[in-house]
Amino acid sequence: MELLVVPLLIALFFSAFIYWEHFGLTSKALNTFSALAALYGLLHAQKRTVVISGFWIGLLWCYWIGYSFEYYGLGWAIPLVTLGFGIVYALYFGTMALSSNPFVRALILFALTYVWPMDFNWMQPELVFIESYLGVAKWQFALILFSLAGTAWFKQYQKAVPLFLLLGAIHIPQPQPTMPPLKIKLISTDIPQDLKWDPAALSSSIEDNLNAINQASLEGYDLIILPESAFALYMNHYPELSTILRELSHDIPIVTGTLYKEKGMNYNVSYLFADGEMRLAKKMILVPFGEYIPLPEFMRGWVNRTIFGGGSDFVTAKNPTDFTIRGIKFRNAICYEATRPELYTPDVRYMIAISNNSWFEPSIEPTLQKLLIRFYARQNKTVVFHAANGGGSGIIY
Repeated sequence: MELLVVPLLIALFFSAFIYWEHFGLTSKALNTFSALAALYGLLHAQKRTVVISGFWIGLLWCYWIGYSFEYYGLGWAIPLVTLGFGIVYALYFGTMALSSNPFVRALILFALTYVWPMDFNWMQPELVFIESYLGVAKWQFALILFSLAGTAWFKQYQKAVPLFLLLGAIHIPQPQPTMPPLKIKLISTDIPQDLKWDPAALSSSIEDNLNAINQASLEGYDLIILPESAFALYMNHYPELSTILRELSHDIPIVTGTLYKEKGMNYNVSYLFADGEMRLAKKMILVPFGEYIPLPEFMRGWVNRTIFGGGSDFVTAKNPTDFTIRGIKFRNAICYEATRPELYTPDVRYMIAISNNSWFEPSIEPTLQKLLIRFYARQNKTVVFHAANGGGSGIIY
């Protein structure tokens, strides 16, 4: 019975902050308690309990990843993908079960904060404290783990003694960052993924986007940001549309997501239209198994052709792109990039992020993405302006 109930409780406590946020019930007190309870369980539970807990954590955090396979004609694979992520994170957290010593487990768990299975970094253990009374810096997470492991040195009520170290990990709120002196319009859409690339819907989609741009201009906005793939086409194959957008950009700068094809290679891109000019930003970090296959090269081509029908064959830029809009510099980030630390360099104060989250509807994916953006934005004192299709739009800092 213990192997059924205890691992599930640990996983529920470890994941609670995501679901509270998703349903608009976030409580810093509840998040602090549940995160500490989960970590205490992982550090002190039986070895088998830790492995099974990792499996349930993988499901609670990543059950939605397989949803995108539906749009490749691989709906049958969704439960297999979900099960696979459960197994991956059973192994991930299961490394802690190599020892029964809470301090050794704490060291392993801290080391795991630097490990990204399949180059997918959305399992960040310290993220459990993002909306709590404790901080998310590495040193704060280390202090929390040491405090919880230290209870093994004491008995009965004395176990509370090392918990006083948690006071050193309390998050001290920082002053609200300075916003750019621009009035920015974020466009949020909710177009289902099975309709987004339907040729029959392209004309109305373009018309909706152009109407939104004109409306933002009339309302006096200084910048409009549309989601990833807002124009579901290869923009460089539609010169008439590019001309229209350049003309509109004399009144209001426009950032929008679309695709770009060059020399037979596909790019996921953002365009900046401003003052009649057009600038392109190619995505630098691709989504594992969505835009590239994180497998050895001798397997990659076969998997892409056979399983994904050539759909995961995007190419990357070598460096991130910055847009200067009315004198203000913005780092460009396309969806997954906004949750990667490589984009958050010290010189980046403002970021424009665009996403298409309809691949994973309905799920917690937009919520987890938002929490991860908040995680990196807080650490780097960055303000992120996020426009998304399928949930997640907003200003994040």
